[in-house]
Amino acid sequence: MNGAQALVKLLENHGVTHVFGIPGAKVDSMFIALLDSPIELVLCRHEQNAAFMAQAFGRLTGTIGVCLVTSGPGVTNLVTGLATATSEGDPVLAIGGEVPLDDRFKHTHQALDGVDVMRPVTKFSQSALTVHDLPEVFGNAVRAAESGRPGAVYLGLPKDVGLATLDALPPGAWGQSHSIGPAPVAALQRAAEVLNTSRKPIALLGMQASSPQLAEPLQRFLQAAAIPYCSTFQGPGRWVVPEHFAGRVGLFRNQPADKLLDEADAVITIGFDAVEFDPSLWNTGNPRPLIAADVVAPDQDQAFIPEVELIGDIGASLEALQGMLKLTVEEDFRRSAAERMAELHSTVAEGAQMGGCPVPPLRVVHDIQQVITPETILALDVGSHYIWMNRYVPAQHARQVLVSNGQQTLGVALPWAMAARLLYPDAPILSVSGDGGFLFTATELETAKRIGSRFVHLIWNSHSYNMVEFQEEAHYGRVSGVKLGDYDVVKFAECFGCRGHRIDDPDQLLPLIREGLQQDVPVLIDIPVDYSKNQRLMQDVYQDFIH
Repeated sequence: MNGAQALVKLLENHGVTHVFGIPGAKVDSMFIALLDSPIELVLCRHEQNAAFMAQAFGRLTGTIGVCLVTSGPGVTNLVTGLATATSEGDPVLAIGGEVPLDDRFKHTHQALDGVDVMRPVTKFSQSALTVHDLPEVFGNAVRAAESGRPGAVYLGLPKDVGLATLDALPPGAWGQSHSIGPAPVAALQRAAEVLNTSRKPIALLGMQASSPQLAEPLQRFLQAAAIPYCSTFQGPGRWVVPEHFAGRVGLFRNQPADKLLDEADAVITIGFDAVEFDPSLWNTGNPRPLIAADVVAPDQDQAFIPEVELIGDIGASLEALQGMLKLTVEEDFRRSAAERMAELHSTVAEGAQMGGCPVPPLRVVHDIQQVITPETILALDVGSHYIWMNRYVPAQHARQVLVSNGQQTLGVALPWAMAARLLYPDAPILSVSGDGGFLFTATELETAKRIGSRFVHLIWNSHSYNMVEFQEEAHYGRVSGVKLGDYDVVKFAECFGCRGHRIDDPDQLLPLIREGLQQDVPVLIDIPVDYSKNQRLMQDVYQDFIH
């Protein structure tokens, strides 16, 4: 076999089912090798979108999603997608073509040091400089992607290495994952002591806590501890233990759950990364002890110095800690948690009664909630809609709601919806974006139609980058660089062979979503949205955020 065929075989052995990519002369050997493989090639319209789709595979499966691109601009176009995957804990293997080894240091066509380009946005970046190196580079890349806090990795494949002959793959479980045990007993005992002596403990769940593999031990721990918990936008939601959920926190520190977090006299963070919610916003000037349960030690931050670090397998650590707990939680604190959740329910209930066009955000949120089932996957882009949806749409299972919370990357929703459809062909798939973010990746509608992907994509249309607009207004009292023009969503959908609708009455929305979920092509619904009340999102905001 040649190097490309060997690499494809390594992917097969690791259980890879799909590769997302765009071909080119430096990597065409891989595309030819995929012709003889059961791995399905998804030909994309832009390398960044291929990375987004691979990221969604990584997030939903816990194993590498794979993207494949050519040298030069093919590689550089991956950077945003890989940065997003790494900062948000999603395992991705990016394979990039490179010029032949003899041209490596020449000023020649598409010569680029892809390894150095990728180092800042990946956990591992290395080229295979001989065909015999391939299994080793592949194995180390995959182990880096899937271990610890997962992320993206880069494997460079020079053209001549892809074409070089390899007699056979050397034996071995290349890329095999490894397991780790719970945190040390002494750390667990100290964590139990901190929690047992507190009277107002709370758990803050981060993105790694939303791993499907962690769902059961997390539920058992929070049921046994019987303490309130809140969640970041990317963390688990109400589904873990509904009666103890206080809501989501993030961005502005002005939510009901933020008030409970302020009241707590001890906090245990589970799978939390500071990139999700800056500790300087939620933990400054509050001397209560912190416990961090994670697979890797957190970066030290003046606002985040845990008294106890439970570093190890999160599920195993929680199970060991659970048996040591003898908690006494103040009833006033429990009531406060229930009141925070009731406050959220009350806000969402307002949406049912709201009318008019442009449509109020809470009305859109209300109607979306009516169609979400336990099987639904909901992919959110970034924008004002992202704040409304994250605050008020509860997830019913692990990673039901996909959101970019580390980089807040525009354009992810549509590629994520396509990837979710490939993984769950019978599930209802909804995606949401603003009119600005939609056009970042909208050309992939052609890909979706070609591969038979179907989903309903809702465009909250304000003719602006509104998430920037309302924050500029709060910061400076005026706005700049946010106004956008109009485009015809219906015609845009139709030119790709999809279906499009524009509503002019909020009562049209729910029937159109339900109808769209039954279609065999992607459906776009253009929703004129009324963001005039968006200052409500920053009501009682933490003033350091403004200043």
